[in-house]
Amino acid sequence: MLWGPLAGLGCVLLLTGCDSTPRERQEIARQEIAKLDTAARNSGRTLSRLGHQTATFDAANRARRAVPLDAKKQKIVDQQLLGSYADRIGSLTVATIAGAYGELLRATRVRQTGWEARDWDYAQDTYRRLNAQLARIRIDLPARDELRIRAWQAEFTALRAKRTAADLRTATKK
Repeated sequence: MLWGPLAGLGCVLLLTGCDSTPRERQEIARQEIAKLDTAARNSGRTLSRLGHQTATFDAANRARRAVPLDAKKQKIVDQQLLGSYADRIGSLTVATIAGAYGELLRATRVRQTGWEARDWDYAQDTYRRLNAQLARIRIDLPARDELRIRAWQAEFTALRAKRTAADLRTATKK
């Protein structure tokens, strides 16, 4: 990043070197260095502000996640996201787990635009428990189903990351 401004300074000095006195070249160098100092100072302030805003964002997220999820609300979210699979996450089989992931992603795509950060916490817990069940039965899962499930997992993670990035962008705009 500094090469651009320094190269500009070098070009200015070379071009003015033939037509100017050492004192004039010294003044041009002083002006260019003052511009660099101002740019560095402004960049430092921006980085400091963004650092404080990001730390505040992280602290708010940690505080939110420290509050336990409400079991009754979790059941409602499970029902919304998994439909008929909600009551049997722990007993899903090789034949039914792909359907549960498909239902989770369909519901997430539809609902995620209106979700707040806490809603994502509930969805994340549903997703976590579904992944735990997948880990228990994975050895018997056909490769085509595992591939489809991996794609859905990647999409869920991407939707969650998109929301986190948007929240962070909003937090650091101020």
